[in-house]
Amino acid sequence: MFELPEIATLMRQVNATLPGKVVQHGSLGNSPHKFVWYNHSPQEFATLTENKQVGLAHARGRWLMLDLEPGYRLVLGECGGKLLYHTQGAPLPGKYHLLITFTDGSALSAMTTMWGAMELYPAGQEMERQYLHGMRPTPVEPEFTSAYFNDLVNECLRGGRRSVKSLLTQDQLIPGLGNAIAQDILFRARLHPRRDLSELDPSRRLDLFHAILATLQEVIEKGGRADETDLFGRPGGYVRLMDSRTAGKPCPACGQPIQKIQYLGGACYFCPTCQP
Repeated sequence: MFELPEIATLMRQVNATLPGKVVQHGSLGNSPHKFVWYNHSPQEFATLTENKQVGLAHARGRWLMLDLEPGYRLVLGECGGKLLYHTQGAPLPGKYHLLITFTDGSALSAMTTMWGAMELYPAGQEMERQYLHGMRPTPVEPEFTSAYFNDLVNECLRGGRRSVKSLLTQDQLIPGLGNAIAQDILFRARLHPRRDLSELDPSRRLDLFHAILATLQEVIEKGGRADETDLFGRPGGYVRLMDSRTAGKPCPACGQPIQKIQYLGGACYFCPTCQP
């Protein structure tokens, strides 16, 4: 699934490729999927997008928003799969959940293997959608400071017990993060996924804060994770340290075998020595 680094990469590439293009036809999915969410019928979507001009893309967390001018915004969110640009004359996918062709012969397609929103709103109204409305600051925004992060941890503690993995991956507490990138954040911070937030003293809180920022910065600079693809179908350059590929192999820091557990609805990979 796309997480914040992949969305940041896609936004940058979309803004370098699509602005100024004119929509010839907008098509919703020809491959049924009960976990892809639309807010228009196929005919409504085609009518509303016809002859619209592509503006700039914007991103927040795991949501990508693309201006279709005048007056509309295409919203792609919480998606796992592929968002691809097709040059003029290139073959188009036989199956898709979204396909937009442009008057210059190029196209944009989206296909998800998991779930996701592919919706169209009058510009501004998309911010009233669930998950976008009231979204907390993301780690790439100026508001995400160490003081803010400390207050967030305190807020979580007032609500009861919570683990460090829960802080990173649940309830949209830190928008844009997910189970995949959380593994390397916790390794960098030297924290076990089950470690209770109440056990973190101010120094360990700061370690976790810096691990979030440093990990995201590295993944963004490398164009996303190697197990996800960009707008042109190329894999990202960041190879995860803690994932299914490395389970049972030596920890890059101490050499002990990396372990796997199931926790909070997903697999966790960690070093039992470095992350006690």
